[in-house]
Amino acid sequence: MTVTPLPPVAVPAGDLSVWPASTEERPHGGLSVGGVPLDELAESHGTPVYVLDEAEVRERCRTYRDAFPEADVHYAAKAFLCRALAHWVEEEGLGLDVCSAGELELAVTTGFPPERILLHGNAKSPEDLRTALRLGVGRIVIDSPAEIARIAAAVGPGERQRVLLRVTPGISAGGHAKIRTGSDDQKFGLSLRDGHAQHAITRLIGQPRLRLTGLHCHLGSQITDVKPYLVAVRRMVGLMARTRDAHGVVLSELDLGGGHGIAYRPGDPALDLTALARRVRSELAESCAGAGLPVPRLVIEPGRAVTGPAGVVVYRVLAVKAAPERFFVAVDGGMSDNPRPALYGVRYAPRLIGRRSGAAARRATVVGRHCEAGDVLAEDVVLPSDVHPGDLLAVPVAGAYHLSMASTYNLVGRPPVVAVAAGTSRLLVRRETQADLQARDVGL
Repeated sequence: MTVTPLPPVAVPAGDLSVWPASTEERPHGGLSVGGVPLDELAESHGTPVYVLDEAEVRERCRTYRDAFPEADVHYAAKAFLCRALAHWVEEEGLGLDVCSAGELELAVTTGFPPERILLHGNAKSPEDLRTALRLGVGRIVIDSPAEIARIAAAVGPGERQRVLLRVTPGISAGGHAKIRTGSDDQKFGLSLRDGHAQHAITRLIGQPRLRLTGLHCHLGSQITDVKPYLVAVRRMVGLMARTRDAHGVVLSELDLGGGHGIAYRPGDPALDLTALARRVRSELAESCAGAGLPVPRLVIEPGRAVTGPAGVVVYRVLAVKAAPERFFVAVDGGMSDNPRPALYGVRYAPRLIGRRSGAAARRATVVGRHCEAGDVLAEDVVLPSDVHPGDLLAVPVAGAYHLSMASTYNLVGRPPVVAVAAGTSRLLVRRETQADLQARDVGL
């Protein structure tokens, strides 16, 4: 096997810029997060194992609160949700947005105040709506004309449910075509361009059991430029002005969604939160002044930007294989615990941990254990050429859209989640076992 050394600049072994702030180098090639060595967590909990830095999550919540002191900040539960995380978010003063009865029930039974919860979804089930009304969520985001009558009919006599209308503002933004949700050619919201949004507003204002408090839009995910949000502010304020002129109704809330981009590898672009907050505030004030409207209460919905950089996943190498065009490193997880590379072509920066290697670097493709050629976790990455079965690889920026999108493909159970803080660790979500998987199969 021929090993081709790489220039020293191509070996990012010491770059921890995309790791949790608490990450520290340890002797013999180890890393610790939250004061806890990752290799020790791998030994005690098995692999794959997801590690979530509680202090990092809390600090990112506070950063949003500081950047948007006058706004309602709602954590987007779809990124990742468990009972402990719901508790941290609530303690840090954030609201929550959920997309199903399952997410809603988990949050409320944990003690999350339902009035600080938004319910989303382009096709909410009857159970979703019943649960939302039963638990008393603060807002339901209307996503289609059919929902207007359905929700109004389900609201009890003498009650009024507060709702927002999701508007598609005709803006294409986001890191991949599959996660751009602000343009007119996708399933979310009602188009501003063709008049469907205005028609829905007219219907909502005529419903005595619904109270339209504002407008909602979400442009996409992994947006690293402030400009699309500013365009969205102008277009949404324009619609608010037309609503006032046509119906005499002044809407008091504007939800700009989330989608704030983060760096997955050193050098990747990320959204400047300080610039976003400053420029959105300015644009909102100017647009409202020009339209003769009071400035509405702003709502934002960060998800990935709160938990993504706080998470790390640790895998164990099962096999290595040299092919004519690639050097494969196969690990004991894959697309069942992280489908994002297969779905969106996302790129990560895995790192060897637990031992220090003096071997030359080599370009490798880190693949999963599943029976799919597309089960690739990290393509064209730099690893030591002596990586071998039994080694541990750690992947940063693993706290969002990994386990929340996980499956049991090939009947492989989903990994556990372990929280770390101040040198201690505790299990948040246990590993899914074969007994769990078999218990759902009721037999012949």
